[in-house]
Amino acid sequence: MSISEIRTGDAPAPVGPYSQAVLAGDIIFCAGQIPLDPAIGEMVVTNIEAETSRVMDNLAAVLKAAGSSLDNVAKTTIFVTDMNDFSRINTVYGTYFNSGVKPARATVQVAALPKGAHVEIECIAIRQGE
Repeated sequence: MSISEIRTGDAPAPVGPYSQAVLAGDIIFCAGQIPLDPAIGEMVVTNIEAETSRVMDNLAAVLKAAGSSLDNVAKTTIFVTDMNDFSRINTVYGTYFNSGVKPARATVQVAALPKGAHVEIECIAIRQGE
């Protein structure tokens, strides 16, 4: 099985020595996305809803570059700095998964995230059939 890097300018460039995503066979492993706006290179910090939306848009862009979409996500992990934001994050997150089976998910509170983000989300998806 080959492993290849997925990279797109429609999502933020990695802030460290890692790939935006890696394709292994037909499985896509997406690195955690934080609310960096790729168009301006700045963090979205308006509120937790805007941060979550930016994170999900970034994930969608990486998945598109890998030949997939949010419809093919099997698992997500959400990292939050304040579990009190859970319901607000969940409301926005839920709007991105409207069809069929919702992904399996874990949500974990952490002490801090890169660049002062309040939410980071990673996912595992499958590549769409040709």
